[in-house]
Amino acid sequence: MSPRRGRLTGLGTLVVRRLGRRRATLLVAVTALVLVAAAGLAWSQVSGGVQPTGRTTYVSVSMTHMRYSLPEIDVPAGNRLVISLRNDDDDMVHDLVLATGENSGRLAPGESTRMDVGVVDRDIAGWCSVPGHRQMGMTLDIVATGAGADQASDSASDGAPDGAPDRAADASTTTGGDAADDMDLMADPGPGFTPYDAVLPRLDEPADGVVHRMTLPITEQEKEVAPGVRQKVWTFGGTAPGPVLHGQVGDTFVVTVVNHGSESHGIDFHAGSLAPDKVMKPIPPGGSVVYRFTATRAGIWMYHCSSMPMSVHIASGMFGAVVIEPPDLPKVDRSYVLVQSEQYFGPQGGSADPDKVAAEEPDTVVFNGYPDQYDHSPLKAKVGERVRVWVLDAGPSRETAFHVVGTQFDRVYAEGSYLLDGGSGGSQAMALAPAQGGFVEMTFPEPGHYPFVSHIMVDAERGAHGLFEVTR
Repeated sequence: MSPRRGRLTGLGTLVVRRLGRRRATLLVAVTALVLVAAAGLAWSQVSGGVQPTGRTTYVSVSMTHMRYSLPEIDVPAGNRLVISLRNDDDDMVHDLVLATGENSGRLAPGESTRMDVGVVDRDIAGWCSVPGHRQMGMTLDIVATGAGADQASDSASDGAPDGAPDRAADASTTTGGDAADDMDLMADPGPGFTPYDAVLPRLDEPADGVVHRMTLPITEQEKEVAPGVRQKVWTFGGTAPGPVLHGQVGDTFVVTVVNHGSESHGIDFHAGSLAPDKVMKPIPPGGSVVYRFTATRAGIWMYHCSSMPMSVHIASGMFGAVVIEPPDLPKVDRSYVLVQSEQYFGPQGGSADPDKVAAEEPDTVVFNGYPDQYDHSPLKAKVGERVRVWVLDAGPSRETAFHVVGTQFDRVYAEGSYLLDGGSGGSQAMALAPAQGGFVEMTFPEPGHYPFVSHIMVDAERGAHGLFEVTR
């Protein structure tokens, strides 16, 4: 195994930000039909001391624009509740999950279902479990009203210990614990791990001149994302980051994006300049869009999912790089691409934790989708070779200060401009904010192992670290 540098062995406990629930005061004056149950139907007393009334409250709820049409449903305590639920969004998948365990299942645009909540004996929290939607405000409260509700609140606990966050268990963020508890950054990757290929793809001449055509499938899969951690990731082309696109100023890219996932996704290419109205709209499951743009300016450009909340989609793996070379870019011996991003783990086998994303509390910071992967599989170079490293900060939230230990940069190109191009000056780090990028060039003076890091050192210790292995 390649030499490793020291790092912190303990991971600090992450405090998940408590998100307050918005309570609307909208009364259910819609279709609250109260029916008397058939005579002779025997109802047993439910928990909390509330006697069933034998009546049923019916309501209709629409889902659109990250909101439920009835954010608060008032139900007389002891009544049975039946919800007619419909997804009226144009392109987003939604659902309704209740703290009592009822789940509508995912509804595509235009789909509907009927939820039988049962007898309501206390207040019940509800939310959309599609990752990030709850944090965007897609919540619903069922409120038990009347004397029976007062009795229930006095005599029955809601199951949460004193001082616990006012937050019901959310399958997308908390079920099964926190996978970060199982992570060991000092361990080797699991069996079958393959590092992301950091070599810049060759600049091949497109078959029809200056037009690059490709299909970019969106997929959802469970995979190892850190030693000891498996997560459900959303990807472009099956990898996180997605495939690197490579071209020159003036080239046109025609990309067919096909959504094979179960959620609505989209795409935004920073390398192009065009109105977002059509091509950046969410693509529902099974849908596709053809995204055509011409690269008019040089740089390393980010592409990412354009569906809300973008922070969660990016944190789940939906990002990549487009390298557009400046005119007359000199040849080098080796070119690599490193995309920095953050990981926010949910439970084992689950999705990224939207609460951690919102709180900006990453579990790891990584190059090309996996912590410390180039410690285990170093990038190659030889003494005296000129090496170019394209660097993109995909975020979604943290900056980088890219640094290579043991050498200095003699050419630095950031956000479309040369900061350093020869002469007697040198550079030790390239600072980038999220969605910014550039490249650095260097030579290595002697054989050895040269670490590269984000010089935001806490992030280097979180996994933004790798090695160049230099030989003669």
